[in-house]
Amino acid sequence: MRRRGGGLLLSTLDWALIETWKDASIPLAAVLRGIDAAFDKYDQRPSKTKKINSLAYCSQEVLASAEEMKEAAVGAAAIAERPRANQGFESETISAFLERNASELDAAKIPETAKVAQVVVSNVAKTLRELAAQAAGKSGGRLEELERRLTVLEEKLFAALLTSTSDEEIVSVRAEADRDLAPYRRKMSGPQIDQLQKQYVQKRLLEKYKLPRLSLFYM
Repeated sequence: MRRRGGGLLLSTLDWALIETWKDASIPLAAVLRGIDAAFDKYDQRPSKTKKINSLAYCSQEVLASAEEMKEAAVGAAAIAERPRANQGFESETISAFLERNASELDAAKIPETAKVAQVVVSNVAKTLRELAAQAAGKSGGRLEELERRLTVLEEKLFAALLTSTSDEEIVSVRAEADRDLAPYRRKMSGPQIDQLQKQYVQKRLLEKYKLPRLSLFYM
């Protein structure tokens, strides 16, 4: 991160937080403004014994920035830009993205003992290829409808992975999330923490089985 002055590697907690902001439809402009505000306040502190090592430090400023933008109706400018909103989401690009994710799902090494997950992963890959074929045959499509389909597929995928993972492993991952979140709990509300823990577990499960995120957000 530029403001952190260090490397660009993001932790699992960082990615989980980014995904909660994405799910909450927080604009990128609000995220960037909130990060800058958090670092500006940090820079003004007389004592800096600890570095900022996670985006979680910026969470309150990001939410405050999003609320300010909403109240100021900054989104009105975005409405005027909507004709260009589909740039980068051409049918060929979407089709290739869906095909690539289907191939990654087919290549995933799901244990033989996880029969439910195997079936769901296979079915999701098949559906992605069907959606890819549909996208390739259209000059334009309803991205909102496609994104909703992909969200449903992701939810099925996560549910299958959870049922195929031992309670001990899930507890271990949640404990890891709690440790990473501990320094930032006072900056977050209960619902925020719950959502972040959920995203953290999902991220770890995807990493374990080398599965992709399906949302067009990751295209």
